[in-house]
Amino acid sequence: MRMLFVWALAALLMPASAMAQKVKIRVTNDEREQRQEVVEVDAAAVYQQLGIRQGEPFVVKNALGQEVGYQLSYDGKLLLDVAIRPCGTAEFTVEPGRPQPAKVFVTGRQYPERVDDIAWENDRTAYRLYGPALQRSGERAFGIDVWVKNTPDLEVEGRYKTELSNHSQIQALKAAGKNAEAFEVEKATTYHFDHGYGLDCYKVGPTLGCGAPALMDGNNLILPYSYESYKILDNGPLRFTVELTYPAVEVKNDKAVVEHRILSLDKGSNFNKMTVGYEGLSQARDLAAGVVIHAEDTESVVLGKNYVHYADPTDNPNAQNFQIYVACLFPEGNVETKKLLDKKPAPGTVGHAVGILKNYKSGQKFTYYFGSAWSKNDVRTQREWQLRIEEFLDALAQPLEATVIK
Repeated sequence: MRMLFVWALAALLMPASAMAQKVKIRVTNDEREQRQEVVEVDAAAVYQQLGIRQGEPFVVKNALGQEVGYQLSYDGKLLLDVAIRPCGTAEFTVEPGRPQPAKVFVTGRQYPERVDDIAWENDRTAYRLYGPALQRSGERAFGIDVWVKNTPDLEVEGRYKTELSNHSQIQALKAAGKNAEAFEVEKATTYHFDHGYGLDCYKVGPTLGCGAPALMDGNNLILPYSYESYKILDNGPLRFTVELTYPAVEVKNDKAVVEHRILSLDKGSNFNKMTVGYEGLSQARDLAAGVVIHAEDTESVVLGKNYVHYADPTDNPNAQNFQIYVACLFPEGNVETKKLLDKKPAPGTVGHAVGILKNYKSGQKFTYYFGSAWSKNDVRTQREWQLRIEEFLDALAQPLEATVIK
């Protein structure tokens, strides 16, 4: 009897993790297509089924018993990168333990050394938004920039470092009248040239660029400027999420309209998720999101029921000889897609291809997706880009189902 009491007392005093059991996560694919994507699992359910406290470490293994990397997101999700056969299932085992460092596929940060850019990337492409330091300089760059790449490696940090480390030398050579030498240094180091892994050759300026939102006044876009404040909510290894607030602006009779955005990018995806909302509107207004149309190619705009896409010609079409495919997707199907041709377009542009949400009301949340691909990387033609868009929308409509099983 005394021995039983000792064992019972020991069990009560034993740490929760020592008593925890393994649990399984089963992911089901009901579609007749192979799937590869980041899946969200309720992290609270995993902790509860494991019998450990929230925040205690655990290990995830695949069906072969190999440890796999995962991420806990700011909004309470366990993120797993899942490959799954048509009409198949994939199982993972979760158990208490300290995981090995995971390989990082997605990351981003603010770059105060480059006028407060916020840049982020995954294993397919990279993007950036412009900050208050750029706005103070007087440069007009409103939308979302695209940096193409043809490597899964993380490149943005290195591109900024190389670009900025040679900037003073280039300026000094130009000041000395040595323009040819300055160009040779620039050509060898700037991220505006492809050195074998991609470059920045997408023109933004005072436009939506690739995927920015904007309120409307009639048929005119009220373009946002640079963000005012930000908070990075997730920073890899599988998802990057940033929350942004934009300065108050005057919209018709409303003097202080404030824009809030939350955007995220997952490993392996060509598309960012954007949720935007506005405060301070006294009446309903139309809200648009889309991509800029450049004057060098006005014919490759495609308007679908719930998407717009475009084969962007780059900043030097004749020399580059490739295309950047850009798109905005509206899976809720609550928009009108159209071309907006500007009466006074930004230099080198004719307008935008957009989806318009009618009668947006103050405080409402509007979610859509925007993204890109490069003809020298993972999407070789615009027809292939069309297929990528359709498959992504189908996947959103039929999400993989994840179940926690004890």
